[in-house]
Amino acid sequence: MKIDRLLSITLMLINRHMVTARELSQKYEVTIRTIYRDIEAIIAAGIPVVAYQGKQGGFCLMDNYRIDRQLLTLNDMTSILLALKGLNTALKNENVSDAIEKIESIVPDDKRNIVNQQFDNVIIDLSYWGEPTAQKNRISIINQAVTEKRLLSFRYRNLRGEELMRTIEPMTLILKMNCWYVYGYCRDRDDYRLFRMSRMFECALLDTVFDKKSKLFDEKEFFNNQTNVLKIRLKFSPVAKSKVEEFFSDHYVETLSDGSLIVEVDFPEDEWVYSTLLSYGETVEVLSPPHLRQLIKEKLKKAYNLYKT
Repeated sequence: MKIDRLLSITLMLINRHMVTARELSQKYEVTIRTIYRDIEAIIAAGIPVVAYQGKQGGFCLMDNYRIDRQLLTLNDMTSILLALKGLNTALKNENVSDAIEKIESIVPDDKRNIVNQQFDNVIIDLSYWGEPTAQKNRISIINQAVTEKRLLSFRYRNLRGEELMRTIEPMTLILKMNCWYVYGYCRDRDDYRLFRMSRMFECALLDTVFDKKSKLFDEKEFFNNQTNVLKIRLKFSPVAKSKVEEFFSDHYVETLSDGSLIVEVDFPEDEWVYSTLLSYGETVEVLSPPHLRQLIKEKLKKAYNLYKT
């Protein structure tokens, strides 16, 4: 929309010393002639844009022009920027990038160093190690489907290893702990479902647009009341104390006389639980439930067989 472009151009002019017509043309995918008309509209609205000719020329705002910054404190702006920049490490979303630039544009010049120091103090990075291309593309496609209210199709692998095609009306993109999920209305099951992104393959954005339904995502319904939640009792050796304190600080932890630690947690049973327990190697023993203890034992045997020769 033109009004969105005009607002975005205005904020770019506020945030940058100089911007060229060609740069704006490429960013908004319009002709240079259109950019000049946009600049004229911005000037007509009372915003003092100055044009400079030549190789180093471009558009900028008249010196000392400022917009009202009273709505947000410096702490507000810093917190918003930290959150948005962290979010964009995973989404790489143009709308989020524009929002970052808008907030940066109202940071007072004499306070920018303070804000930048906060970015050195706290870094939020939601991207994966090594930035796998497939994962980034999957997040981008799903986020676009949610934003544009378009149907999404994909091949889904459930806990039993079964693979079925699904077509959903994606409503919410969710990051919980280190896992991405998408919540939506499944047309194949005629019900709302929560899909784990790591089990989604061949994601395709369809042309069909849907009307977003009124049922919002309920975290308690989908995460806290799952039928496959296990009450797990673990025994850690003393050498794992620091890891236990780090990961299980919000759960029941009992220290025995020999330094071993008993941990009791409630986790939904899935591959994440298996891989997490296996990652502790010889420092943890599953005490209960019995079927989980047996499953971990079998996985360890298979791993041992790979290395025994």
